[in-house]
Amino acid sequence: MNKAILMGRLTKEPEIRYTQNNTPVCNFTLAVDRQFSKDKQADFISCQAWQKTAEFISKYFQKGSMIAVVGRIQTRTWEDNEGKKRYITEVIVDEAYFTGSKSKTETDKATDTWPPDYEDDDLPF
Repeated sequence: MNKAILMGRLTKEPEIRYTQNNTPVCNFTLAVDRQFSKDKQADFISCQAWQKTAEFISKYFQKGSMIAVVGRIQTRTWEDNEGKKRYITEVIVDEAYFTGSKSKTETDKATDTWPPDYEDDDLPF
């Protein structure tokens, strides 16, 4: 079984691009804290999401956002322009979830629009 469940913060803005067939793919890196470490340490995990999950992540998350992802670990090899063999281990994300609370700006927007603040003197009754 190959299943990865991670929760962490995005280290930079998610990068979305489209394949030749116009399929969205989003690459990002998660900083995942090591829970049982005496010193505060984090692992930086490369992640890749495809299709609707890629669009969801690029639309609703930005650098510093807390996110939970579910996927599988995958390794790839390729040859770079100089002929050197390169390797990467990454999480292929199938599901992504909001975690934590809304940012202050999102909360301010919500309270600024509804419900409106009325003084008792403004009410008609």
